[in-house]
Amino acid sequence: MEREGTVDASAVLVGFARALRTAGVDAGPDRVQAFLGALALLDPGVRSEVYWAGRLTLCGSQDDLERYERVFAAYFGAKADGAPARSVPPPRLRMVVRDAGPVPRPATRTTEDAEPMPTLASSTDVLRHRDVAGLTAAEREQLRRLLAAFRLRGEVRRSARRHPARRGSVDPRRTVRELLRRGGEPARLRRHARAERPRRVVLLVDVSGSMAPYADALLRFAHAASQGTPTEHGPRTEVFTIGTRLTRVTRELTHRDPDTAMAALAAAVPDWRGGTRLGEMLRGFLDRWGGRGMARGAVVVLLSDGWERGDPALLAAQMRRLHRLAHRVIWANPRKARPGYAPLAAGMAAALPSVDAFVEGHSLAALERLAAVVRGADP
Repeated sequence: MEREGTVDASAVLVGFARALRTAGVDAGPDRVQAFLGALALLDPGVRSEVYWAGRLTLCGSQDDLERYERVFAAYFGAKADGAPARSVPPPRLRMVVRDAGPVPRPATRTTEDAEPMPTLASSTDVLRHRDVAGLTAAEREQLRRLLAAFRLRGEVRRSARRHPARRGSVDPRRTVRELLRRGGEPARLRRHARAERPRRVVLLVDVSGSMAPYADALLRFAHAASQGTPTEHGPRTEVFTIGTRLTRVTRELTHRDPDTAMAALAAAVPDWRGGTRLGEMLRGFLDRWGGRGMARGAVVVLLSDGWERGDPALLAAQMRRLHRLAHRVIWANPRKARPGYAPLAAGMAAALPSVDAFVEGHSLAALERLAAVVRGADP
């Protein structure tokens, strides 16, 4: 099978592994190397062989399989007949058997199975860097499938609770119980260590008129971020829309289906494409939710272009207040990527002194970087 000379298959496959990591699959460098090594024995231009090579090398648990299915369908395109990728038969490795006689020629692959996968995925890799505001209807639909595979996890912190561990301080209770069970005979010391848990993430999404080209993509990003398992203290991710009103939409985004969630959100938000009063909305959030614990120690992300109809001094004061409460304040501005951009808008200039990380938010790749910053990466 001839490959497209203009497409770097390795770069496309590494991009696929990067999309899996964004979706929550622990596809580390060692697994990516095993994935590329498996495809060296197979054909990276055939759907079934890419699918099974990735599934057997990049997935490490049962939970990874569902995410792998979604990312694979979104990244490489759905099959023409709509059949799930798991129906594809496993590939046969091209192994050499000594003294086994001539190797029979493999059966001719169907046209559907022999689609040039690097060519299909290269368009997805280009789409990752495209500005959301300039996408066509077909590209927006592909972007929605990719966003549905997102997972957002807050920066890990050590909690006060402890769990059994091989290393750590001595656990006196478990050690004494083990000694009693052995009748006083010598026993190995039992140890425990502090458990780790992700910090809460709070997303404040601007749905004003100036953010209209980006609102759908950012809200679908927020929907994917809110799909994590809630803790005993509540959801890991809280989502609010801001404009002329402040609306908590965490409950509306609990629907697993993105389109159902977007419909419920549209019915709950009364100020679509209106003005922006960031200072007043931020004060309302801090007075009602943030100051009572939601923002304490959390990673707070504002997704806005920074246009402010109200008093910039009020926004500056509330941002300082938020910065004192939150563990980290991140501002994602879709217009930051435009050539010659400078934070000259009154709201953006007032907020920046209290922002820990100022990042872009105009494309899928920018949202992937935002997710990495939320996890604690250097912006």
